[in-house]
Amino acid sequence: MLGVANIPPKIMPSKLGPRLPRIRTADLTGIVSIELARLFPDIPKEIYLRGDDLSAVRRAAENSLAEVDMSMIKPGDSVNLLCSEHGFSILEGWAYAEMLRTIHDVVREKTECQNIRLRFAAGGGLTEAREIIPYFKLDETFKGRIKATWPFDRGVAINTEIGTLYGLAKIYDGDWFIHAHYDDPRECYLHRLIQRPLKAFCMSYARYETRSVYHQNFLSRSSNIVPRAIFESSFVQNKHAFSCLLITSPAGVTNVDADNDLLKLNSRLSANTLRGYGKLLRLFAEIDECVAVLEDGRWPWYHHGGGLTSGNLFKAPIDYLDLTVGDRGNFTEEFKYLNPAVKALVINYSWRDFFSNLSTGYPVFIADRELAQGLSRRLTQDAVIAGNLSEALALAYKKSGTDKAIVFDGSYGYINLSPAMGEFLVDRASAVARKVDLELMPKWLKQRGIDPATV
Repeated sequence: MLGVANIPPKIMPSKLGPRLPRIRTADLTGIVSIELARLFPDIPKEIYLRGDDLSAVRRAAENSLAEVDMSMIKPGDSVNLLCSEHGFSILEGWAYAEMLRTIHDVVREKTECQNIRLRFAAGGGLTEAREIIPYFKLDETFKGRIKATWPFDRGVAINTEIGTLYGLAKIYDGDWFIHAHYDDPRECYLHRLIQRPLKAFCMSYARYETRSVYHQNFLSRSSNIVPRAIFESSFVQNKHAFSCLLITSPAGVTNVDADNDLLKLNSRLSANTLRGYGKLLRLFAEIDECVAVLEDGRWPWYHHGGGLTSGNLFKAPIDYLDLTVGDRGNFTEEFKYLNPAVKALVINYSWRDFFSNLSTGYPVFIADRELAQGLSRRLTQDAVIAGNLSEALALAYKKSGTDKAIVFDGSYGYINLSPAMGEFLVDRASAVARKVDLELMPKWLKQRGIDPATV
């Protein structure tokens, strides 16, 4: 069941990180791979995993968009197509970029509207936009009609049921907008998979003051009221044309789904995500000890391994999909609680900041000195800096007392890991699958108002 390590996805160069790794963990002796379909055969199958042929993504988007009402968009209108920078971290980002291009082309053909503008929502700063837009050649499709925005841009007041909140003016400066998002279940420990596709209305499309309300004024579960209030405001509803989401499972991209009714789309997405990722989330919770290797092109909580982010391992023991499980606190407090099964971190690549307690909660081993020079001083001052990646992993094994390693290198469809880790996951997978099928899945669905018989 364990095979030769798979070549991981490419990492996009960024000023936010150090130099790219000279060697990937998959190149090391003693690293193998396990296909997710071998662990859980019923995981939704992919239509796209990697490569230059994006035709399956385009076809899926075209098929879904064919069912969407676009009659509200007139030839002389202006339409803002909204994207968020995290979408470009999924499988090298090309599938998300292709979905955006397809939406542009289909809307233009169906409505004869020429003024379709891309609005790029950056989560932190504008560096992401300045790098991603040319890298994915988005200017070629939108012919310069692109504006980036970030949490400190000019705002626009939005009257909601919970008071005045502030969106980003560039997001809403068109006659209509199209919400183009994705289902990557990054922070289940925060949003609890409650109205996941609405989260962007606070975290991507709102000013910092409103994002802070989400982070600081509510607990992690109740904070979901903030994006829901923004989305349901008359200001936003009068501009929302439709939404379109890139759908994934641990196997890769599985579909594109679109609807004029985002709440109906949310129900389908929730069912898809629970069915696709639920078993792997609970399998991560079974891990009793491991070394986590970070080697993907994002912030350290957002590295993919088998389609799940590293943050879901760092928070794995608690079943955050179970809505009877109480919150531990707000955004800041939640990051204090880390999975004790992770015994050490090996860093072979990561963006330099947002280690949020990881560097103090776990022993850290950095692949080499040149890599360390491009990372945050807060991380490197207490880390062990090895001579190379192989040495860093060996030192982590020795310090942790375990040879179970799991690699977050951007992969979907498989996980690169050590043989001991692979054997452990294989041994536990069938029992986890039975528990999810018979006990957890019906409960998760019912808690979200989804009839299990319809899934």
